[in-house]
Amino acid sequence: MSGYETIETGEAVVKAWIKGVPLDDGARRQLENIARLPFIHSHVAAMPDVHYGRGATIGSVIATRGAIVPAAVGVDIGCGMMAVRTDLSAERLPDSLTKVRSAIERAVPHGGVGIKGGWNKGVPARVGNKYASSGLGDELAELEKRHPSLKGANSLVHMATLGSGNHFIEVCLDEAGLVWVMLHSGSRGIGNRIGTYFIEAARRHIEKRVIGHALPDRDLAYFVEGDGENQDGIFHDYMAAVLWAQDFAALNRELMMERILDAMRSILPRFKTEKHAVNCHHNYVAREHHFGEDVWVTRKGAVRAREGDLGIIPGSMGAKSYIVRGKGNPESFQSCSHGAGRVMSRGDAKKLFTVHDHAEATRGVECRKDAAVLDETPGAYKDIDAVMAAQTDLVDIVHTLKQVVCVKG
Repeated sequence: MSGYETIETGEAVVKAWIKGVPLDDGARRQLENIARLPFIHSHVAAMPDVHYGRGATIGSVIATRGAIVPAAVGVDIGCGMMAVRTDLSAERLPDSLTKVRSAIERAVPHGGVGIKGGWNKGVPARVGNKYASSGLGDELAELEKRHPSLKGANSLVHMATLGSGNHFIEVCLDEAGLVWVMLHSGSRGIGNRIGTYFIEAARRHIEKRVIGHALPDRDLAYFVEGDGENQDGIFHDYMAAVLWAQDFAALNRELMMERILDAMRSILPRFKTEKHAVNCHHNYVAREHHFGEDVWVTRKGAVRAREGDLGIIPGSMGAKSYIVRGKGNPESFQSCSHGAGRVMSRGDAKKLFTVHDHAEATRGVECRKDAAVLDETPGAYKDIDAVMAAQTDLVDIVHTLKQVVCVKG
């Protein structure tokens, strides 16, 4: 039977959907530290993919009254997923998918840091035009006037690019044998710049107020809404920057998807896509109503799952992924997990697994099978089936996907 376990902290409790999945000691301590903050609303929710993160636990949902913790939002602001179903059947795919993978890799810059992960040979006209028409460039310019340190993050150069780490593009098959395209990315270099800048600003503010010693973790420094010392101004600017980065991330995914589908159409039989795609954040802030109050909800590695909401819960490179429909469970602040969740650090994964291990774990998937991606090998993640079993009261499974092509950043 599914449901949450309660972790007592002496302050707000943590409600954790962790039955049948591991919770490491570091993540537990982080959850307890978050729950002890004075502005937590009701409780902290932990999803079954919960694991240790910087500042706040990845896989946590934090509802706050009149305050925001920038490190809980993190630096990959607006990171999320997008998925599109086609009418292309598995039988119409070629026996070898190497050309499909190569076409996608040519269409979307991936990997690298800084300009290396962007359009170093010029931004395609269609990408540049859509960025310009979105108004994002003008909005960013206004933010940069008030906070010059945000300049120089190459926002346009990183539009319609994947990034590195756990970001990916996949071609998948569902239970009916239809082809899906799925991707995972966020706000790229500019989101990192915004997150890093405001995390440091929050720390300086806390130290200035001489309350840093009262924080259970220095990374939990926060901005207060309506506070003195012009704090409401920086709170407003931070929220404006976060919302901007979330819009950037959503458009980034949309433009990548366009380029991927165009690349696939150039080498595969003709196909159509469904009119409606799923495009959801899993690292973001929103103003929502829960337990009788309007509060700020920070989902750090969690997907909103109101009743009827469609979401995406990916597994690892060799595991299944799921399209889900939310049940609107109020105890989770209407949320669910954002993936399988790491069970070990990247460094530990590279020490433990070999290239042979990785090749076996990704058998049947057209993907990289080299030492550079061992930190993303399936064994570094929790069992996605156990994660799904732990949250049956949060979501229903709509589609089960199995990847046949995976492009890693």
